[in-house]
Amino acid sequence: MDKLRAVEAISGADLVSAQFACEMDSRDSLAHLRSEFVVPKVNQVGGKSGTDNGDKECIYMCGNSLGLQPKRARRVVCEELDEWAHKGVTGHFRHAQQRPWVSYREPVVAKMAPIVGAKPAEVGVMNSLTTNIHLMLAAFYRPTAQRYKVLIEGKAFPSDHYAVESQIRWHELPANAMLLAEPRPGEHTLRTNDILDLIAREGASIAVVMLSGVQYYTGQAFEIARITAAAQASGCVVGWDLAHAAGNVPLHLHDWNVDFACWCTYKYMNSGPGGIAGFFVHERHTDNSDLRRLLGWWSHDQRTRFDMTNEFVPSPGAAGFELSNTPILTSAALLGALQ
Repeated sequence: MDKLRAVEAISGADLVSAQFACEMDSRDSLAHLRSEFVVPKVNQVGGKSGTDNGDKECIYMCGNSLGLQPKRARRVVCEELDEWAHKGVTGHFRHAQQRPWVSYREPVVAKMAPIVGAKPAEVGVMNSLTTNIHLMLAAFYRPTAQRYKVLIEGKAFPSDHYAVESQIRWHELPANAMLLAEPRPGEHTLRTNDILDLIAREGASIAVVMLSGVQYYTGQAFEIARITAAAQASGCVVGWDLAHAAGNVPLHLHDWNVDFACWCTYKYMNSGPGGIAGFFVHERHTDNSDLRRLLGWWSHDQRTRFDMTNEFVPSPGAAGFELSNTPILTSAALLGALQ
């Protein structure tokens, strides 16, 4: 706030005025990237076309739901459509842009890994967010008679709540296996110390802690490093839903020793509606044969995948958790956005 007040004093523009917003835009080191996006016109998003500003670009503040379209996303998708048209099935191995479809995941994860603070080998792309949460829980949620609970926020995004609830039912566990972290009466956000105290009290019964990196309803950014360390010290596996964090706040998943994480890419990574999702598995887990992960053809080592032996050899790293071949058109939109 002190910085904002300083700009207000220098510019002479009121802090809540459009003039001040323009002044801040002019000082933004990333302002030039605005030209990389397609910004809808006011009348295109439901504004009145008869008004003076109907043909002007709208003020778009919905990136937390769906990011704007990057111009490069359209270009890369069109390049893949052209490859499909001109190459057919051979596009899996021969590609004019040196992006053969059989290994399309590689340039995508190479650009996405730094955004979440991970090694490329720890990142994968597949499916949608909730599907990936289920796949990660299939591998990491191994309840026992003593340790069977999953800790989430009381106001978790409904999809997370439903996913955990259904996992608990799948394992035929009682309803109290879902442990909810709630704010104090009269407060809207969760205090980190209260979360740590809850873990300390219930830790022996908690199998998985799975909170949001950024809470969708309040915007609270959780202290991922502190919570992860405390939960792991109590013997819990720790996963994070980063739907509102990936591409939005600094993340260091590898250094924070997070066990697993999942995120969508259509918000702050601008991959388009329903875009392909990303996930993270720490390298200390990726070659763990004791994890009862679900498998598919694309989980198999790419070097022998086409030998069709039906003798499974896992792909190294997070790639070993991917089930099917990479969806090219949705991945192309993401790749263009990441570029």
